[in-house]
Amino acid sequence: MRLRENKAMHGTSWIQIPSQITAVNFLRSKYQSHTDHTAFLPPYNSISGHPHCSLPSLRFLHSYLRSIVMNDVDTKPLLSSKLSNYTDAANSHQRRRRASANPSSGRPSPGRAQSFSRDFGHAAAETYLVTRLTFTLLRYLGVGYRWMTRLAALGCYALLLMPGFLQVAYYYFFSSQVRRSIVYGEQPRNRLDLYLPANSDEPKPVVIFVTGGAWIIGYKAWGSLLGQQLAERDIIVACIDYRNFPQGTISDMVKDASQGISFICNHIAEWGGDPNRIYLMGQSAGAHISACALLEQAINESEYGKRESISWSVSQIKTYFGLSGGYNLLNLVDHFHNRGLYRSIFLSIMEGEQSLQEFSPELKIQDSSIRDAVSHLPHFILFHGTSDYSIPADASITFVDALQRAGVQAKLVLFEGKTHTDLFLHDPLRGGKDELFDQLVAVIHAGDKEALSKDAMAPPRRRLVPEFLLQLARKISPF
Repeated sequence: MRLRENKAMHGTSWIQIPSQITAVNFLRSKYQSHTDHTAFLPPYNSISGHPHCSLPSLRFLHSYLRSIVMNDVDTKPLLSSKLSNYTDAANSHQRRRRASANPSSGRPSPGRAQSFSRDFGHAAAETYLVTRLTFTLLRYLGVGYRWMTRLAALGCYALLLMPGFLQVAYYYFFSSQVRRSIVYGEQPRNRLDLYLPANSDEPKPVVIFVTGGAWIIGYKAWGSLLGQQLAERDIIVACIDYRNFPQGTISDMVKDASQGISFICNHIAEWGGDPNRIYLMGQSAGAHISACALLEQAINESEYGKRESISWSVSQIKTYFGLSGGYNLLNLVDHFHNRGLYRSIFLSIMEGEQSLQEFSPELKIQDSSIRDAVSHLPHFILFHGTSDYSIPADASITFVDALQRAGVQAKLVLFEGKTHTDLFLHDPLRGGKDELFDQLVAVIHAGDKEALSKDAMAPPRRRLVPEFLLQLARKISPF
Protein backbone atom coordinates (compact mmCIF):
# COMPACT_ATOMS: atom_id res chain seq x y z
CA MET A 1 0.00 0.00 0.00
CA ARG A 2 1.24 3.50 -0.85
CA LEU A 3 0.06 6.81 0.50
CA ARG A 4 0.70 10.13 -1.21
CA GLU A 5 1.04 12.97 1.29
CA ASN A 6 -0.65 16.30 0.74
CA LYS A 7 1.20 17.84 -2.17
CA ALA A 8 0.54 21.42 -1.20
CA MET A 9 2.16 20.96 2.18
CA HIS A 10 4.94 18.50 1.51
CA GLY A 11 5.38 18.12 -2.24
CA THR A 12 4.82 14.79 -3.93
CA SER A 13 6.31 12.00 -1.83
CA TRP A 14 5.56 8.32 -1.44
CA ILE A 15 5.71 6.23 1.69
CA GLN A 16 5.87 2.45 1.60
CA ILE A 17 3.85 0.85 4.39
CA PRO A 18 5.19 -2.47 5.73
CA SER A 19 2.80 -5.31 5.05
CA GLN A 20 2.32 -6.09 8.75
CA ILE A 21 0.99 -2.60 9.52
CA THR A 22 -2.64 -2.09 8.64
CA ALA A 23 -3.97 1.00 6.95
CA VAL A 24 -5.71 1.98 10.16
CA ASN A 25 -2.57 1.89 12.30
CA PHE A 26 -0.55 3.70 9.66
CA LEU A 27 -3.01 6.55 9.25
CA ARG A 28 -3.45 6.92 13.01
CA SER A 29 0.32 7.01 13.54
CA LYS A 30 0.67 9.61 10.81
CA TYR A 31 -2.10 11.64 12.44
CA GLN A 32 -0.44 11.55 15.85
CA SER A 33 2.96 12.55 14.46
CA HIS A 34 1.80 15.74 12.75
CA THR A 35 1.31 19.08 14.42
CA ASP A 36 -0.88 20.24 11.55
CA HIS A 37 -3.14 17.20 11.40
CA THR A 38 -4.98 18.33 8.28
CA ALA A 39 -1.76 18.46 6.30
CA PHE A 40 -1.38 14.73 5.72
CA LEU A 41 -4.97 13.69 5.03
CA PRO A 42 -5.17 12.32 1.49
CA PRO A 43 -8.32 11.94 -0.56
CA TYR A 44 -9.51 8.37 -0.03
CA ASN A 45 -9.16 7.53 -3.72
CA SER A 46 -5.39 8.15 -3.51
CA ILE A 47 -4.89 5.03 -1.35
CA SER A 48 -4.66 1.79 -3.23
CA GLY A 49 -3.08 -1.61 -3.44
CA HIS A 50 -3.53 -2.81 0.14
CA PRO A 51 -5.43 -6.07 0.85
CA HIS A 52 -7.25 -4.49 3.82
CA CYS A 53 -8.39 -1.42 1.93
CA SER A 54 -11.49 -1.90 -0.19
CA LEU A 55 -13.04 1.29 -1.51
CA PRO A 56 -15.87 1.38 1.08
CA SER A 57 -13.40 0.89 3.92
CA LEU A 58 -11.19 3.66 2.52
CA ARG A 59 -14.12 6.03 2.45
CA PHE A 60 -14.87 5.08 6.05
CA LEU A 61 -11.22 5.57 7.08
CA HIS A 62 -11.06 8.93 5.41
CA SER A 63 -14.29 10.06 7.03
CA TYR A 64 -13.11 8.80 10.43
CA LEU A 65 -9.73 10.50 10.23
CA ARG A 66 -11.23 13.78 9.14
CA SER A 67 -13.64 13.58 12.07
CA ILE A 68 -10.83 13.09 14.60
CA VAL A 69 -8.88 15.96 13.04
CA MET A 70 -11.89 18.17 13.62
CA ASN A 71 -12.31 16.96 17.20
CA ASP A 72 -9.25 16.03 19.27
CA VAL A 73 -11.43 15.12 22.24
CA ASP A 74 -12.93 12.21 20.31
CA THR A 75 -9.71 10.65 18.99
CA LYS A 76 -9.96 6.87 19.50
CA PRO A 77 -9.04 3.54 17.94
CA LEU A 78 -11.30 1.99 15.35
CA LEU A 79 -12.95 -0.47 17.71
CA SER A 80 -16.48 0.19 16.53
CA SER A 81 -18.09 1.26 13.30
CA LYS A 82 -20.70 3.20 15.25
CA LEU A 83 -19.04 6.60 15.12
CA SER A 84 -21.00 9.78 15.74
CA ASN A 85 -20.49 13.18 14.19
CA TYR A 86 -19.90 15.95 16.68
CA THR A 87 -18.64 18.55 14.22
CA ASP A 88 -20.47 21.58 15.62
CA ALA A 89 -19.38 20.93 19.18
CA ALA A 90 -15.86 20.06 18.00
CA ASN A 91 -15.51 23.39 16.20
CA SER A 92 -16.46 25.15 19.42
CA HIS A 93 -13.92 23.06 21.32
CA GLN A 94 -11.18 23.87 18.82
CA ARG A 95 -11.84 27.60 19.18
CA ARG A 96 -11.49 27.28 22.95
CA ARG A 97 -8.33 25.17 22.49
CA ARG A 98 -6.72 27.79 20.25
CA ALA A 99 -7.66 30.52 22.69
CA SER A 100 -5.93 28.64 25.51
CA ALA A 101 -2.84 27.62 23.51
CA ASN A 102 -0.80 30.42 25.08
CA PRO A 103 0.69 28.98 28.30
CA SER A 104 0.07 32.26 30.05
CA SER A 105 -3.66 31.73 29.63
CA GLY A 106 -3.55 29.28 32.51
CA ARG A 107 -1.89 31.80 34.87
CA PRO A 108 -4.02 33.63 37.42
CA SER A 109 -4.85 37.17 36.36
CA PRO A 110 -5.92 39.63 39.09
CA GLY A 111 -9.32 41.14 38.65
CA ARG A 112 -10.38 38.82 35.82
CA ALA A 113 -14.17 38.71 35.52
CA GLN A 114 -15.99 36.09 33.50
CA SER A 115 -19.21 37.10 31.84
CA PHE A 116 -22.42 35.18 32.43
CA SER A 117 -22.63 34.23 28.77
CA ARG A 118 -19.14 32.73 28.83
CA ASP A 119 -19.94 30.74 31.96
CA PHE A 120 -23.19 29.55 30.47
CA GLY A 121 -21.41 28.46 27.29
CA HIS A 122 -18.80 26.60 29.32
CA ALA A 123 -21.53 24.89 31.34
CA ALA A 124 -23.25 23.78 28.14
CA ALA A 125 -20.00 22.42 26.71
CA GLU A 126 -19.21 20.52 29.93
CA THR A 127 -22.73 19.06 30.02
CA TYR A 128 -22.35 17.94 26.42
CA LEU A 129 -19.04 16.22 27.21
CA VAL A 130 -20.45 14.44 30.25
CA THR A 131 -23.40 13.18 28.21
CA ARG A 132 -21.14 11.92 25.46
CA LEU A 133 -18.90 10.12 27.96
CA THR A 134 -21.95 8.28 29.28
CA PHE A 135 -22.93 7.06 25.84
CA THR A 136 -19.31 6.14 25.10
CA LEU A 137 -19.37 3.81 28.10
CA LEU A 138 -22.63 2.23 26.99
CA ARG A 139 -21.44 1.77 23.42
CA TYR A 140 -18.38 -0.20 24.49
CA LEU A 141 -20.14 -2.25 27.14
CA GLY A 142 -22.98 -3.18 24.83
CA VAL A 143 -26.66 -2.34 25.18
CA GLY A 144 -28.32 -5.64 25.97
CA TYR A 145 -31.01 -6.28 28.55
CA ARG A 146 -28.46 -6.16 31.37
CA TRP A 147 -27.18 -2.76 30.40
CA MET A 148 -30.62 -1.38 29.62
CA THR A 149 -31.62 -2.13 33.22
CA ARG A 150 -28.38 -0.59 34.50
CA LEU A 151 -28.93 2.50 32.39
CA ALA A 152 -32.42 2.86 33.84
CA ALA A 153 -31.00 2.43 37.35
CA LEU A 154 -28.32 5.04 36.62
CA GLY A 155 -30.95 7.50 35.41
CA CYS A 156 -33.07 7.02 38.55
CA TYR A 157 -29.94 7.22 40.70
CA ALA A 158 -28.95 10.57 39.18
CA LEU A 159 -32.48 11.96 39.55
CA LEU A 160 -32.60 11.08 43.24
CA LEU A 161 -29.29 12.87 43.87
CA MET A 162 -30.10 15.79 41.56
CA PRO A 163 -30.72 18.31 44.40
CA GLY A 164 -27.09 17.91 45.44
CA PHE A 165 -25.70 17.70 41.91
CA LEU A 166 -27.32 21.00 40.94
CA GLN A 167 -25.82 22.83 43.92
CA VAL A 168 -22.36 21.45 43.23
CA ALA A 169 -22.69 22.23 39.51
CA TYR A 170 -23.61 25.84 40.29
CA TYR A 171 -20.50 26.18 42.43
CA TYR A 172 -18.34 24.53 39.78
CA PHE A 173 -19.47 26.74 36.91
CA PHE A 174 -19.98 30.08 38.61
CA SER A 175 -17.77 30.30 41.71
CA SER A 176 -14.85 32.72 41.51
CA GLN A 177 -12.82 30.25 43.57
CA VAL A 178 -12.78 27.65 40.76
CA ARG A 179 -10.25 27.91 37.92
CA ARG A 180 -11.48 25.55 35.22
CA SER A 181 -9.64 23.84 32.39
CA ILE A 182 -6.09 25.06 32.99
CA VAL A 183 -3.89 23.58 30.27
CA TYR A 184 -1.06 21.38 31.57
CA GLY A 185 0.00 19.56 28.38
CA GLU A 186 -0.41 19.23 24.64
CA GLN A 187 -2.59 16.12 24.49
CA PRO A 188 -6.39 16.11 24.35
CA ARG A 189 -7.93 16.30 27.82
CA ASN A 190 -4.70 17.69 29.31
CA ARG A 191 -6.65 20.08 31.52
CA LEU A 192 -7.10 20.52 35.25
CA ASP A 193 -9.40 22.41 37.60
CA LEU A 194 -8.22 24.33 40.66
CA TYR A 195 -10.36 24.87 43.76
CA LEU A 196 -8.96 27.78 45.76
CA PRO A 197 -9.71 28.77 49.36
CA ALA A 198 -11.34 32.15 49.92
CA ASN A 199 -8.49 33.07 52.27
CA SER A 200 -5.19 33.55 50.41
CA ASP A 201 -3.08 35.19 53.12
CA GLU A 202 -0.43 32.42 53.20
CA PRO A 203 0.66 29.38 51.13
CA LYS A 204 -1.87 26.55 51.36
CA PRO A 205 -1.45 22.77 51.30
CA VAL A 206 -2.38 21.14 48.00
CA VAL A 207 -4.21 17.93 47.11
CA ILE A 208 -3.76 16.61 43.57
CA PHE A 209 -6.82 14.50 42.82
CA VAL A 210 -7.21 11.93 40.01
CA THR A 211 -10.85 10.98 39.52
CA GLY A 212 -12.27 7.53 38.81
CA GLY A 213 -14.58 6.36 36.05
CA ALA A 214 -13.72 2.77 35.11
CA TRP A 215 -10.89 4.08 32.88
CA ILE A 216 -13.67 5.05 30.42
CA ILE A 217 -15.70 7.96 31.83
CA GLY A 218 -13.26 9.65 34.19
CA TYR A 219 -13.59 13.44 34.21
CA LYS A 220 -12.07 16.24 36.26
CA ALA A 221 -15.46 17.66 37.29
CA TRP A 222 -16.19 14.47 39.25
CA GLY A 223 -13.94 15.94 41.96
CA SER A 224 -15.90 19.17 42.34
CA LEU A 225 -17.62 18.19 45.60
CA LEU A 226 -14.34 17.14 47.19
CA GLY A 227 -12.68 20.28 45.86
CA GLN A 228 -15.37 22.56 47.27
CA GLN A 229 -15.32 20.98 50.72
CA LEU A 230 -11.52 20.86 51.06
CA ALA A 231 -11.24 24.45 49.82
CA GLU A 232 -13.52 25.45 52.72
CA ARG A 233 -10.77 24.09 55.01
CA ASP A 234 -8.05 26.21 53.36
CA ILE A 235 -6.75 23.38 51.16
CA ILE A 236 -6.16 23.84 47.43
CA VAL A 237 -7.42 20.98 45.26
CA ALA A 238 -6.21 20.30 41.71
CA CYS A 239 -8.42 17.84 39.79
CA ILE A 240 -6.54 16.36 36.84
CA ASP A 241 -8.29 15.30 33.65
CA TYR A 242 -6.75 12.60 31.47
CA ARG A 243 -7.41 10.68 28.28
CA ASN A 244 -9.92 7.87 28.77
CA PHE A 245 -10.43 4.72 26.76
CA PRO A 246 -10.95 4.54 23.80
CA GLN A 247 -9.20 7.90 23.35
CA GLY A 248 -6.17 6.43 25.09
CA THR A 249 -5.03 3.29 26.88
CA ILE A 250 -3.55 2.86 30.35
CA SER A 251 -0.06 4.09 29.44
CA ASP A 252 -1.60 7.31 28.07
CA MET A 253 -3.60 7.77 31.27
CA VAL A 254 -0.54 7.28 33.46
CA LYS A 255 1.49 9.65 31.31
CA ASP A 256 -1.21 12.33 31.49
CA ALA A 257 -1.53 11.97 35.27
CA SER A 258 2.24 12.25 35.70
CA GLN A 259 2.34 15.35 33.52
CA GLY A 260 -0.48 16.93 35.52
CA ILE A 261 1.34 16.17 38.78
CA SER A 262 4.47 17.74 37.33
CA PHE A 263 2.56 20.89 36.38
CA ILE A 264 1.17 21.30 39.88
CA CYS A 265 4.53 20.65 41.55
CA ASN A 266 6.17 23.32 39.42
CA HIS A 267 3.42 25.96 39.18
CA ILE A 268 1.09 25.71 42.17
CA ALA A 269 2.93 28.52 43.99
CA GLU A 270 1.48 30.90 41.39
CA TRP A 271 -1.98 30.19 42.81
CA GLY A 272 -0.94 30.41 46.45
CA GLY A 273 -0.08 26.76 46.98
CA ASP A 274 2.76 25.52 49.15
CA PRO A 275 5.08 23.37 46.97
CA ASN A 276 6.40 21.73 50.14
CA ARG A 277 2.98 20.42 51.14
CA ILE A 278 1.62 18.49 48.17
CA TYR A 279 -0.53 15.38 48.57
CA LEU A 280 -1.63 12.94 45.87
CA MET A 281 -5.05 11.29 45.94
CA GLY A 282 -6.95 8.99 43.58
CA GLN A 283 -10.38 7.37 43.69
CA SER A 284 -11.32 4.02 42.12
CA ALA A 285 -9.65 3.86 38.67
CA GLY A 286 -7.97 7.17 39.52
CA ALA A 287 -6.35 5.52 42.55
CA HIS A 288 -4.89 2.87 40.26
CA ILE A 289 -3.67 5.42 37.68
CA SER A 290 -2.11 7.74 40.26
CA ALA A 291 -0.39 4.84 42.05
CA CYS A 292 1.06 3.71 38.70
CA ALA A 293 2.27 7.25 37.97
CA LEU A 294 3.89 7.53 41.39
CA LEU A 295 5.68 4.19 41.10
CA GLU A 296 6.79 4.87 37.53
CA GLN A 297 8.26 8.21 38.60
CA ALA A 298 10.13 6.56 41.47
CA ILE A 299 11.62 4.05 39.02
CA ASN A 300 12.60 6.80 36.58
CA GLU A 301 14.32 8.74 39.35
CA SER A 302 16.19 5.67 40.55
CA GLU A 303 17.37 4.66 37.06
CA TYR A 304 17.83 7.97 35.25
CA GLY A 305 17.63 10.74 37.85
CA LYS A 306 21.36 11.12 38.14
CA ARG A 307 21.87 11.40 34.39
CA GLU A 308 18.73 13.14 33.18
CA SER A 309 16.64 16.01 34.46
CA ILE A 310 13.23 15.13 35.88
CA SER A 311 10.21 17.40 35.94
CA TRP A 312 8.97 16.33 39.38
CA SER A 313 10.07 14.08 42.20
CA VAL A 314 8.24 11.59 44.39
CA SER A 315 9.91 13.36 47.32
CA GLN A 316 7.58 16.31 46.62
CA ILE A 317 4.57 14.14 47.53
CA LYS A 318 4.10 14.06 51.29
CA THR A 319 1.38 11.37 51.36
CA TYR A 320 -0.55 9.27 48.87
CA PHE A 321 -4.27 8.73 49.56
CA GLY A 322 -5.92 5.82 47.73
CA LEU A 323 -9.71 5.67 47.91
CA SER A 324 -11.48 2.45 46.84
CA GLY A 325 -8.75 1.57 44.37
CA GLY A 326 -7.61 -1.62 42.66
CA TYR A 327 -3.88 -2.28 42.52
CA ASN A 328 -3.57 -5.90 41.33
CA LEU A 329 -5.20 -6.21 37.92
CA LEU A 330 -4.64 -9.96 37.66
CA ASN A 331 -6.96 -10.44 40.63
CA LEU A 332 -9.60 -8.10 39.21
CA VAL A 333 -10.03 -9.20 35.58
CA ASP A 334 -12.65 -11.83 36.29
CA HIS A 335 -14.37 -9.69 38.92
CA PHE A 336 -14.73 -6.79 36.48
CA HIS A 337 -15.97 -9.17 33.78
CA ASN A 338 -18.73 -10.41 36.07
CA ARG A 339 -19.61 -6.82 36.92
CA GLY A 340 -19.99 -5.87 33.26
CA LEU A 341 -16.56 -4.48 32.35
CA TYR A 342 -15.95 -7.35 29.98
CA ARG A 343 -12.59 -9.05 29.78
CA SER A 344 -11.96 -8.15 26.13
CA ILE A 345 -12.60 -4.45 26.80
CA PHE A 346 -10.57 -4.42 30.00
CA LEU A 347 -7.60 -6.04 28.27
CA SER A 348 -7.86 -3.46 25.49
CA ILE A 349 -7.72 -0.69 28.09
CA MET A 350 -4.70 -2.31 29.75
CA GLU A 351 -2.89 -2.96 26.45
CA GLY A 352 -3.20 -6.74 26.54
CA GLU A 353 -2.90 -9.49 29.10
CA GLN A 354 0.90 -9.29 28.99
CA SER A 355 0.69 -5.74 30.46
CA LEU A 356 -1.45 -6.57 33.48
CA GLN A 357 1.55 -7.15 35.73
CA GLU A 358 3.31 -4.04 34.43
CA PHE A 359 0.34 -1.90 35.49
CA SER A 360 -0.29 -3.66 38.80
CA PRO A 361 1.51 -1.64 41.51
CA GLU A 362 0.98 -4.40 44.08
CA LEU A 363 2.90 -6.88 41.93
CA LYS A 364 5.48 -4.46 40.61
CA ILE A 365 6.77 -3.33 44.01
CA GLN A 366 7.67 -6.95 44.76
CA ASP A 367 10.26 -6.93 41.97
CA SER A 368 13.66 -6.98 43.67
CA SER A 369 15.25 -5.10 40.77
CA ILE A 370 13.39 -1.89 41.70
CA ARG A 371 13.87 -2.16 45.46
CA ASP A 372 15.78 1.14 45.55
CA ALA A 373 12.96 2.94 43.73
CA VAL A 374 10.31 1.52 46.08
CA SER A 375 12.26 2.80 49.08
CA HIS A 376 11.64 6.39 47.87
CA LEU A 377 7.85 6.09 47.83
CA PRO A 378 5.95 8.40 50.21
CA HIS A 379 3.61 7.41 53.00
CA PHE A 380 0.55 5.51 51.71
CA ILE A 381 -2.91 5.69 53.31
CA LEU A 382 -5.59 3.54 51.70
CA PHE A 383 -9.32 3.88 52.39
CA HIS A 384 -11.92 1.27 51.46
CA GLY A 385 -15.47 0.29 52.33
CA THR A 386 -16.09 -3.31 53.40
CA SER A 387 -19.32 -3.47 51.32
CA ASP A 388 -17.68 -2.23 48.12
CA TYR A 389 -18.81 -4.55 45.30
CA SER A 390 -17.26 -2.54 42.45
CA ILE A 391 -13.72 -3.10 43.77
CA PRO A 392 -13.59 -5.40 46.82
CA ALA A 393 -11.81 -4.19 49.94
CA ASP A 394 -9.31 -7.06 49.54
CA ALA A 395 -7.69 -4.95 46.79
CA SER A 396 -6.52 -2.41 49.37
CA ILE A 397 -5.80 -5.00 52.06
CA THR A 398 -3.34 -6.97 49.93
CA PHE A 399 -1.71 -3.80 48.55
CA VAL A 400 -1.01 -2.46 52.03
CA ASP A 401 0.51 -5.81 52.99
CA ALA A 402 2.76 -5.73 49.91
CA LEU A 403 3.81 -2.13 50.63
CA GLN A 404 4.70 -2.92 54.23
CA ARG A 405 6.71 -5.99 53.20
CA ALA A 406 8.61 -3.78 50.75
CA GLY A 407 9.48 -1.34 53.52
CA VAL A 408 7.02 1.41 52.59
CA GLN A 409 5.15 3.18 55.38
CA ALA A 410 1.53 2.23 54.68
CA LYS A 411 -1.77 2.34 56.56
CA LEU A 412 -5.20 0.89 55.80
CA VAL A 413 -8.49 2.37 56.98
CA LEU A 414 -11.59 0.21 56.45
CA PHE A 415 -15.11 1.61 56.75
CA GLU A 416 -17.57 -1.01 57.89
CA GLY A 417 -20.62 -1.37 55.64
CA LYS A 418 -19.60 1.38 53.21
CA THR A 419 -20.03 0.88 49.46
CA HIS A 420 -18.05 2.19 46.48
CA THR A 421 -20.14 5.37 46.31
CA ASP A 422 -20.77 5.92 50.03
CA LEU A 423 -17.32 7.26 50.84
CA PHE A 424 -16.90 9.51 47.83
CA LEU A 425 -20.46 10.66 47.12
CA HIS A 426 -23.24 9.75 49.56
CA ASP A 427 -21.48 10.75 52.78
CA PRO A 428 -20.30 14.16 51.46
CA LEU A 429 -23.81 14.89 50.13
CA ARG A 430 -25.24 13.95 53.53
CA GLY A 431 -23.24 16.68 55.24
CA GLY A 432 -22.46 16.77 58.94
CA LYS A 433 -19.63 14.63 60.28
CA ASP A 434 -17.72 12.55 57.73
CA GLU A 435 -15.03 10.26 59.11
CA LEU A 436 -13.10 9.98 55.82
CA PHE A 437 -13.09 13.74 55.29
CA ASP A 438 -11.99 14.39 58.86
CA GLN A 439 -9.10 11.93 58.53
CA LEU A 440 -7.93 13.54 55.28
CA VAL A 441 -7.96 17.02 56.80
CA ALA A 442 -6.22 15.81 59.98
CA VAL A 443 -3.33 14.33 57.98
CA ILE A 444 -2.99 17.37 55.72
CA HIS A 445 -3.07 19.85 58.62
CA ALA A 446 -0.87 17.75 60.93
CA GLY A 447 1.69 20.00 62.61
CA ASP A 448 -0.26 23.18 61.84
CA LYS A 449 -1.83 24.11 65.18
CA GLU A 450 -3.66 27.13 63.82
CA ALA A 451 -5.27 25.11 61.02
CA LEU A 452 -6.20 22.31 63.42
CA SER A 453 -7.85 24.75 65.80
CA LYS A 454 -9.87 26.19 62.90
CA ASP A 455 -10.91 22.68 61.90
CA ALA A 456 -12.12 22.01 65.44
CA MET A 457 -14.30 25.14 65.31
CA ALA A 458 -15.55 24.63 61.75
CA PRO A 459 -19.35 24.42 61.43
CA PRO A 460 -20.86 21.09 60.33
CA ARG A 461 -20.95 20.65 56.57
CA ARG A 462 -24.27 21.50 54.97
CA ARG A 463 -26.60 18.69 53.87
CA LEU A 464 -27.15 18.76 50.10
CA VAL A 465 -29.60 15.86 49.67
CA PRO A 466 -32.44 14.72 51.99
CA GLU A 467 -31.75 11.46 53.79
CA PHE A 468 -34.65 9.53 52.27
CA LEU A 469 -33.36 10.33 48.75
CA LEU A 470 -29.87 9.16 49.72
CA GLN A 471 -31.25 5.89 51.05
CA LEU A 472 -33.30 5.29 47.89
CA ALA A 473 -30.30 6.12 45.70
CA ARG A 474 -28.12 3.72 47.65
CA LYS A 475 -30.59 0.87 47.08
CA ILE A 476 -30.82 1.32 43.30
CA SER A 477 -27.20 2.34 42.69
CA PRO A 478 -25.76 0.46 39.68
CA PHE A 479 -22.25 0.73 41.17
